[in-house]
Amino acid sequence: MSELPLDGYRVGVTAARKVEEQIALLERRGAKVDWAPMLSSDPNRVDDAELRAATEAVLAEPVDIFVATTGIGMRTWLDAAEEWGLHDELVGAISASEVLARGPKSVGALRRRGIRELWAPDSECFEDVLAHLRGRDLAGLRIVVQEHGQSLSMVAHALARQGARVDVVTVYRVASAEDPEPMFRMVDLVAERKLDAVTFTSAPAVAALMSVAGVTGRRDELVAAFQADVIATCVGPVTAAAFEMWGVPTIMPERSRLAAMIKMLEAELPSRRDGLSIDVAGHVLLLHSDMVLLDGTEIRLSPAPLAVLQSLVVNPGHVVSRADLLAALPSGTAGSEHAVEMAVARLRAALGTRVVQTVVKRGYRLAVAS
Repeated sequence: MSELPLDGYRVGVTAARKVEEQIALLERRGAKVDWAPMLSSDPNRVDDAELRAATEAVLAEPVDIFVATTGIGMRTWLDAAEEWGLHDELVGAISASEVLARGPKSVGALRRRGIRELWAPDSECFEDVLAHLRGRDLAGLRIVVQEHGQSLSMVAHALARQGARVDVVTVYRVASAEDPEPMFRMVDLVAERKLDAVTFTSAPAVAALMSVAGVTGRRDELVAAFQADVIATCVGPVTAAAFEMWGVPTIMPERSRLAAMIKMLEAELPSRRDGLSIDVAGHVLLLHSDMVLLDGTEIRLSPAPLAVLQSLVVNPGHVVSRADLLAALPSGTAGSEHAVEMAVARLRAALGTRVVQTVVKRGYRLAVAS
């Protein structure tokens, strides 16, 4: 009997929804799965009275710009409006405005009700929607934003600074899992590097894990494990973006689909079992956990230059900004770009000056063949 592609690997799953399908996909490939839902199994906590009051407020005066952020949020809102007899009025108010949508799911939810979006980013990132608005004169415009489960009060404040009047409609709130014990166990498994990878299908799940790690005092250990040995596997760019502030490298499929994420992990884990080998500046660089070999010779790196190297090898040849490298440095390192420059200097001293290239005004990259 041939060995399954994920035989011998242990994968953590953090999803609360569609979890049976994900676990089945992993187990069919031979993986041992540890499941710890980060969010409530009932993700759509809707306050009916609050949502109706917000809907009536939206309808009280014309909307200039409408921002849809999630498909499930738009469907839930429009279904509720239908029950109240306000569906056609709400659709009309949204349709009369400039409609922006974060991604294909929100686009699909809008189009099913006959609402056409004017613009949506290719990235599916909400930050790109904000960037689209950032350079515009919003003085006096009324913007309605459909909230995506986490508070967008800071977003509303940022748009208000551009002169807009902003109404945020809270359709539902994402709550943490009812039983916190599996969440604590997941933090321990990652911090102790007992997992090979952990999958994430939503940004709130990332935030919940980091929150629990903070409560237990193991956040630094958790981040260090993700930076070195445990692969943070995200379904798409929105989820991956939640890791950026922690300096955690992530992998994600080209298409934000569950099956694509598992297929990518199936290829990625075996490729890392014997370490990551890279041809760089005429040398063979091999990384396995915190061990570094250059042309077969072990190179001992202190934590700061090792953290820089681990960040650069996530996408060999791609530029990593000084800010991102600073975020990746171990806790306790001086919080300035000078600390990054010192870590890069030590890395060059250990591996050779040509291994790490400086890209003026952008950052650093490994000197891999193009």
